[in-house]
Amino acid sequence: MFEKALELIKQHDTIIIHRHKNPDGDALGSQVGLYHMIRDTFPSKTVHMVGEGSRRYDFIADTPMSELPDSAWAGALAIILDTSAKSLISDDRYQLAAMTLRIDHHIQGEKVADFEIDDTGYESCAGLVTEMAIETGMVMSDKAATALFAGTVTDSGRFRFDCTTSGTFRRVSFLLQRNVNMDSVYKKLYTTDIASLKLKAHFIQKARFTEHNVGWLYTDKAELKELGISAFTASRGYVNTLSDLEGVNIWVAFAEADEGILCELRSAEPNINPIAVKYGGGGHAKASGATVKDRETAMAMLKDLDELASESQSLQD
Repeated sequence: MFEKALELIKQHDTIIIHRHKNPDGDALGSQVGLYHMIRDTFPSKTVHMVGEGSRRYDFIADTPMSELPDSAWAGALAIILDTSAKSLISDDRYQLAAMTLRIDHHIQGEKVADFEIDDTGYESCAGLVTEMAIETGMVMSDKAATALFAGTVTDSGRFRFDCTTSGTFRRVSFLLQRNVNMDSVYKKLYTTDIASLKLKAHFIQKARFTEHNVGWLYTDKAELKELGISAFTASRGYVNTLSDLEGVNIWVAFAEADEGILCELRSAEPNINPIAVKYGGGGHAKASGATVKDRETAMAMLKDLDELASESQSLQD
């Protein structure tokens, strides 16, 4: 599956690695992991990572993102990771590259790159990058393995989500043949502080539910300012506050941002991806996102989710 990708890497002296905006652990883990794989396998090549950082996952990005002029993409290969749509790519200068390659595990909404590797059977993009190392024999250092392990852990929900397969554990076994400090990774990913715990309590207390038990949160700009958090934190960071509630199979977090309303959709059973796509987003069957223009549109999305919950309940009855 990765022969063409390896050939493209060999053909280009400069490789610039992109991933999606507002990176999560998988986006950063796959980016950092691939960065080290390419550098260690082909020491003479120039390799860069680009995109905004994330305080939540700073420990994964042991090498800082590069600040590059437009000219850096001339003649380069741009690799786009963990991204299902053009609008989600961090740093749109990938379009200036001589060749583009995408490696992803999301349900695809559009063609992004000249050559694409996409497999929704993988729990994470980090898993795909790990498989690339297994199949091609690219060098897997301790740093690369640690980053890819962290990415796999986050997107599999600590191996709880049903996207986790025997293949997941096969790849993790491969990574753990290196010096990966699992305890350190877990502590950095999941240790919380009092302030975060209080925030979680705040969101639990303000949760609302639709007629058919879709759990939802809505945080406006005034509340964000009062709480001292970003819209991304309120949506992506706290959407799963509503997971594991008995009788709640769909939940969503909305948060007002300058660019619109951030919407994070999650599901225990029904496929919520078509609704995210309807509103310009995408992702997975049970974890998707979108950005809509205003609260009215967000409430229309909530209505669609409620109808999906009703249909799902009818099928179970």
